[in-house]
Amino acid sequence: MTQQPSLFQNDKWLAIRSAGLLYWDPQFLSPRQAQRYFHQLRSELPWAQEAITLFGKPVLQPRLQAWCGDAVYRYSGLTMQPSPWTDGLLELKQRCELASGAQFNSVLANLYRHGQDSMGWHQDNEPELGKQPIIASLTLGESRRFLLQHIETKEKIEFELQAGSLLVMAGTTQTYWRHCVPKTAKSKAERINLTFRHVNPTVY
Repeated sequence: MTQQPSLFQNDKWLAIRSAGLLYWDPQFLSPRQAQRYFHQLRSELPWAQEAITLFGKPVLQPRLQAWCGDAVYRYSGLTMQPSPWTDGLLELKQRCELASGAQFNSVLANLYRHGQDSMGWHQDNEPELGKQPIIASLTLGESRRFLLQHIETKEKIEFELQAGSLLVMAGTTQTYWRHCVPKTAKSKAERINLTFRHVNPTVY
């Protein structure tokens, strides 16, 4: 079933090209809340550097990850079995659900250790996410650049994802736009990015 956000004339929602929708709140969490959740999740999540398959060969991803929630997730030849929800993750999930108008059953946590850790261009368009998935991206710790690029027009949108900020991608964003977190030569401390999503287990 296609998920649609509840707009309620909320001025934090932005319509972009090709019926994409973005929700942007740079101060979704207070600095104190963001710092508390960062230290809590940094110590309690089962961080690991996973390998994906690129051109038939296993390649270590340039960041650490943890997958938590209620569903198995598969992408790029990697199968991720979920770890249990923590109290902190459940609190943040509920807050992101209220903001986005969606319901989530899983979260992919990424730990960027320094400026050379990154996320390449991609779309969150796996079949188990549905036709118009809603992805809620919450940043804790260091700020990083986040880029979206339209597949056809090559138009770009840039955000500086700082601690406590929430960016939600909805509508047809995953169909017509790709996104990335590029490397940087600047000195960067650790950043945790939580991407809440709904995985449909019936696809498998």
